Amino acid sequence: MKTKTVYVCQNCGAKEAKWVGRCSTCGEWNSFEEEVEVRGKKEAAGAIGQATPKPFRLSEIKTNADARQDTGDNELNRVLGGGLVPGSMILLGGEPGIGKSTLVLQFALQNRCGKVLYVSGEESIAQIKMRAGRLESENDDCLFLSGNSLEIVLEQARLIEPSVLIIDSIQTLATDTIDSIPGSLSQIRECTNALLRFSKENTISTILIGHITKDGQLAGPKILEHMVDTVLHFEGDQHYMYRILRSMKNRFGSTSEIGIYEMMQTGLRQVSNPSELLLSNHGQGLSGMAVSATLEGIRPILLEVQALVSTAAYGVPQRSATGFDSRRLNMLLAVLEKRVGFRLAAKDVFLNIAGGIKVSDPALDLAVVMAVLSSNIDAPVPPNVAFAGEVGLSGEIRAVSRIDQRISEAEKLGFGKIYVPSGNRKGFAKKTPAITVCFVSKVSDLCRELFGG
Repeated sequence: MKTKTVYVCQNCGAKEAKWVGRCSTCGEWNSFEEEVEVRGKKEAAGAIGQATPKPFRLSEIKTNADARQDTGDNELNRVLGGGLVPGSMILLGGEPGIGKSTLVLQFALQNRCGKVLYVSGEESIAQIKMRAGRLESENDDCLFLSGNSLEIVLEQARLIEPSVLIIDSIQTLATDTIDSIPGSLSQIRECTNALLRFSKENTISTILIGHITKDGQLAGPKILEHMVDTVLHFEGDQHYMYRILRSMKNRFGSTSEIGIYEMMQTGLRQVSNPSELLLSNHGQGLSGMAVSATLEGIRPILLEVQALVSTAAYGVPQRSATGFDSRRLNMLLAVLEKRVGFRLAAKDVFLNIAGGIKVSDPALDLAVVMAVLSSNIDAPVPPNVAFAGEVGLSGEIRAVSRIDQRISEAEKLGFGKIYVPSGNRKGFAKKTPAITVCFVSKVSDLCRELFGG
């Protein structure tokens, strides 16, 4: 066997004979790390009996229509597209401390998919036991293994024959065939490739927890995301209790679905109706508050928008937005200044989306505008009123998607009136008289109707 020292870009995998400051392939700075290549080892880690594969016609391939397995978690089932597909590989990423390990441990202890092998390279068996004690659940079909050797993991997996294999995390796993530290690009690539082969050949569902970089990208080679079947991101603010599980890639389902959880002392609680929690303080008759019917993926959610407008105490007015794009806030303020006639140039404007949720839905514009105007004139928005509409640069209210779902969600939570764009009138069928749907075309008209003047 021959060894050779090379420098590998940890961003794209490019190799150089000597260290260079900037990668000529991807342009990343200071991304090269020294690794040792071992040549002469023909067998990769975890290789299984090499039988010659046989091609099949599409008509000869047998499938099971009921192949999906219920995970016992309705939110996880929703994001996966209806359940766990046997033999699939899932990559779960998220910020440190956001709750990735809690999510998969909770799934392992409460799952309905059969035997589970939980491998942790970051915690000892005793530490896992302490964490499981906080979740207040046990499962004799869940086995735990602490270690970071790929060969040992595959050996135990062959003996146990689990239905689900969980690796926490892929950056801590290492194989003896690669002479480099765990977490390096070559180690991640080789370990993932070996686990993928093992998973497909034995029809074992595998869940990999992955670290992310400071830019919010999954650490390791980009090929890692291409190799797996599903990529999930677990996101949220550590100072708030809500967490969102979002699908970035899914070969077996839609990427539009999201799962919402509430972080509690005893673990993650599924939030089946997030609108009720996010509107818990609504209806107190305060100015600067408006409710928007938004969409997270394809899931309708009612959010409370809070605005505070005050005279600038210093020379330059401040513009601050939490959970909303600050550049879009500046655009909406310019529209109010030019098209509606409100003088906001010399005032501080602060905007907050209640609950720590970050929203990019354009339909939030109308509620933002109404909250700002309400705070500016110190008059509350009429009670039981919701908004959904995108605001254009000329002050017009533009049509938004899935208006029926937004109206149904507002109706379900007891709102009596909702303002929607006139452009959504076409094709709209009123199903029930429980909520009044008002079609508006301009911000100025809506402002006069709500606040007079």
